[in-house]
Amino acid sequence: MAAPLPTRDSVTTIRDDGSRPFLYPSDTHGRFTLARQASAGLLIVFYLSLPWIHVGGYPAVFLDIAERRFHLFGLTLAAQDMWLLFFVITGLGFSLFFITALLGRVWCGWACPHTVFLDQVYRRLERWIDGDAVQRRALAEAPLSALKGLKRIVKHGLFFLVSATIAHLFLAYFVSLPEVWAMMRAAPVENWSAFAFMAVFTGVLYFNFAWFREQLCIVICPYGRLQSALIDDHSLVIGYDARRGEPRLTAAEDKKRLAAHLASGQPAATLPRAGDCVACHRCVHVCPTGIDIRQGLQMECVGCTACIDACDDVMTRLHRPRGLVRYDSQNAFAGRATRWLRPRTALYGVLLLVGASVATWALSTFRPANLGITRIGGAPYIVSDDYIRNQFFVRLVNKQNQPVQFVLSLEGAPAGLRQSGLQGPVVVPALGEVVQPLVLQQPRPDYHGPFALSVRIQDLANRFHLNRPIEFLGPDVKLLREEEEDRREHREPRH
Repeated sequence: MAAPLPTRDSVTTIRDDGSRPFLYPSDTHGRFTLARQASAGLLIVFYLSLPWIHVGGYPAVFLDIAERRFHLFGLTLAAQDMWLLFFVITGLGFSLFFITALLGRVWCGWACPHTVFLDQVYRRLERWIDGDAVQRRALAEAPLSALKGLKRIVKHGLFFLVSATIAHLFLAYFVSLPEVWAMMRAAPVENWSAFAFMAVFTGVLYFNFAWFREQLCIVICPYGRLQSALIDDHSLVIGYDARRGEPRLTAAEDKKRLAAHLASGQPAATLPRAGDCVACHRCVHVCPTGIDIRQGLQMECVGCTACIDACDDVMTRLHRPRGLVRYDSQNAFAGRATRWLRPRTALYGVLLLVGASVATWALSTFRPANLGITRIGGAPYIVSDDYIRNQFFVRLVNKQNQPVQFVLSLEGAPAGLRQSGLQGPVVVPALGEVVQPLVLQQPRPDYHGPFALSVRIQDLANRFHLNRPIEFLGPDVKLLREEEEDRREHREPRH
């Protein structure tokens, strides 16, 4: 009888001498494989098509860092609106925590860009050129020949071409496709920073997908190590049903056991039942990180479901029920009940709900324009013969993709306050800004000390308005009146 495989105290892709064995995972076929291929295809199309799809005159996702404008599906954010990203990032974090607590590493296996491109693009090219897992391993161990050299050149040439394509489309998120095309036709020295970025990013992608591969998930990505804190025995994971599968026996071992039992004179019906696992190691051969799922939940498991389809295929051929390796909780594998609502999921759910509510409120405060008011440098106020004057710079930023006319007005202003500048409609170009002076004058007889008021801008279409409070500063009223009294007594002319 085959004994269970011993547990490991190190990752599977590190040998005892510290070297790394290169993995050649076998192909799989089944319901999960087809579902992952379909979802990966949609994700790849989504990623590659965003720079091509225009919403509101700009690409669906266009992070225009040079102009400090960020276009997201028709919504344009200026640099002043970047605080909204805090809620987006924290919302994604809480969503990941909540989903992981419920469904384990479903993100890694189904939606992570690294997994999607590695399994559905690079490894597909590799299988098309080098063959199945047995052929790829044999080719790697074979001495260099003309055929091997040709296959290596073609494969790595395609790897580099795909990496460069992904890198260029990634750059298009920041400079737009027409600009990328213009850079490609120009000499590298004309856009040396973009060229350096493209060269480095293409090299990183090529290195990762051609050689580093699963080591990114195991060595660099922290998510696998975080799963021990995010999941518990009730979380949905991919696992092996040891109660059903053990003791595992190969077909030859099962025949020998039956023969020995019959030779002892005992009927076949009294032979203890063997486990459904036939120790074919098919689940190990298809694993992209090289683990044996029968050893339990492991950090290297990315939840790709390859072992499920492989084991189901073997069970079907043996006319045994599928699901020896399946999605389930660790409690279910141990014969205990699974609770979906528990303190962990409740906490993450509440945090997610609070984050979504705050994000909704934050987005509701978004306006398609910004209003900034700063006091002109120098003296905070100027006292003349007739007036007390305050001077400001008003900065209007239009975040819309078409010109907008704005009208400025004062709210809460006392009687007698006079406004100079910005007295008519101000046209701000699309995605542009206008800075103009605003001078406020209060007659000396009407001045009774510093006061607060608001500056309001309204677009002519009456779709939105913005208010900014300001303070009108001036001298102490008592000192001002004493100065005027002194001048009257001495009949001095005012300056």
